Amino acid sequence: MNHSTTAHAETLLNWYDKHHRSLPWRVSPQDRNRGERPDPYRIWLSEIMLQQTTVQAVKPYFADFLKRWPTISELAAASEEDVLKAWAGLGYYSRARNLKKCADTIMRDHGGRFPQTTEALKNLPGIGDYTAAAIAAIAFDSHAAVVDGNIERVISRLNAIDTPLPAAKTEIKAIVHDMTPEERPGDFAQALMDLGARLCTPKRPACALCPFNSDCEALASSDPELYPVKPAKKAKPVRRGAAFVAVDSAGAILLRRRPDSGLLAGMSEVPTTDWTARRDGATGPQAAPFSADWQAKGSIKHVFTHFELRLDVYRADVKANPPLESAWWSPPGEIDGEALPTVMKKAIAAAIS
Repeated sequence: MNHSTTAHAETLLNWYDKHHRSLPWRVSPQDRNRGERPDPYRIWLSEIMLQQTTVQAVKPYFADFLKRWPTISELAAASEEDVLKAWAGLGYYSRARNLKKCADTIMRDHGGRFPQTTEALKNLPGIGDYTAAAIAAIAFDSHAAVVDGNIERVISRLNAIDTPLPAAKTEIKAIVHDMTPEERPGDFAQALMDLGARLCTPKRPACALCPFNSDCEALASSDPELYPVKPAKKAKPVRRGAAFVAVDSAGAILLRRRPDSGLLAGMSEVPTTDWTARRDGATGPQAAPFSADWQAKGSIKHVFTHFELRLDVYRADVKANPPLESAWWSPPGEIDGEALPTVMKKAIAAAIS
């Protein structure tokens, strides 16, 4: 590490010691000085939850998971269905399925203990380059280059990197590797994350408060908001379909389980037509899964990563059990505990409003 990167690390760690975020999965610098060590289980759980999700959205889910399953052995003993139910609403549900698979693998193949190297961690289900580096650095003080979206933004501005993402990722990772100190690499990674989250924000960054403001090439030469450079966004395709909300006399809602593979695999749903990310499903009451007095209740929109879905919603009040295999009635008091993705919650809300 050259002098400038050494100075950058020292400057950032001094800032972090004073201005770090207090997060439920984090051990503060002060507590580390008193001998407390990060819990790899908490670090792993938080990192999986934080993929594509905000800190504020994750906090209640993280607390609920710890209450239900305080250790990885207890998570491994849980059913996938219960894990999906606890995850419902957090999105990107393959993360929940891989969470369960990873817990099973650690209990079966690693004696209930997380491996400590990035290479060994990457062999676990659901753990890629970033997550492996984050766990290794934060939980085990490994010298690993941790690069998330916040860190990409900080480094691209600090160095005025004009290569568009994702092509710039290799250059950014090399810079982070050189900047990461041998001592406190986990705190350094979290400091870069905090800097991006609190000061070096996408819009209106607080450059006057930034510990790097005297060295930031983007601030000196142009507008920091121009970085990181991103390619033009492609318009998301719009897919259409229909959702059918059947309600019995007690207010229970008819649900079924989605297939074990594909989008929203294994989650609960109200019956819908066979839309996918690549094709439309049928629309209109004639596409209902069984005969009933289906009434139009408007439409809902939900944006997935690669496409936008618009569902026409229909409701029918049903007195007898409909001829629908492998479906069940979920009473009003239990519907919130079902493994319903957000798009299905929207359809139900439209039908019963």
